[in-house]
Amino acid sequence: MSQKNTTLEGKIAAVTGGASGIGLASTKGMVEAGAQVVVIDRDEAALASLNQEFGDRIIPLSIDLLDPVSCASMLPRILGKVDHLDIFHANAGLYVGGDLVDASSEAIDRMLNLNVNVVMKNVHDVLPHMIERGTGDIIVTSSLAAHYPTPWEPVYASSKWAINCFVQVVRRQVFKHGIRVGSISPGPVVTNLVSGWPEDKLKEAIATGSLIEPEEISDVVMFMLSRPRNVTIRDVVLMPTNFDL
Repeated sequence: MSQKNTTLEGKIAAVTGGASGIGLASTKGMVEAGAQVVVIDRDEAALASLNQEFGDRIIPLSIDLLDPVSCASMLPRILGKVDHLDIFHANAGLYVGGDLVDASSEAIDRMLNLNVNVVMKNVHDVLPHMIERGTGDIIVTSSLAAHYPTPWEPVYASSKWAINCFVQVVRRQVFKHGIRVGSISPGPVVTNLVSGWPEDKLKEAIATGSLIEPEEISDVVMFMLSRPRNVTIRDVVLMPTNFDL
């Protein structure tokens, strides 16, 4: 994939779940490209470490997105630290795998709330600001599970199917305002999320090299952001080459 212009100098981004995993890789990729990034996470120690590593290129923002009041405060708190927002990466998510009958109702509620409701609310809150400015990029971390009815993760896959539909509909509503909306659908990534896989499936994936690194997703984020404004990457599916073994 060629990158016509990978500089993000002067751009301001915000990444949810930005202190670990895919969010951390996305944060670092944008910082290295010159952006200033508001990192939204509830892990205050990780936020402090990032701030120490990158200085004022990182603006830590501790928010529990599962708390409705705290979630609603996200954009005002972002704009209390920076004067505008060019890029929003809705990345925070949870995982519930295994047989549906073994999942607790509480775990299902918590995951659907973060993976679907919070994403919708965050994008809803960010859009008026971007519409007023007449420009913006919104990227949502989806999953390969959004494109395939994965037998071992009925709840997680369903959440990603829902959010992919949301992304594609919102994209059609807001492109007229100069806003690009797209999703990234990675296969299994080396993050804490795969620790929730069934043990035999995880062992098999590790043994066959069927996992990819978070930095691969960060490269896709940069590819999407570096397209000319008249080009929108609506969804990128990427997976380990050995995934189908």
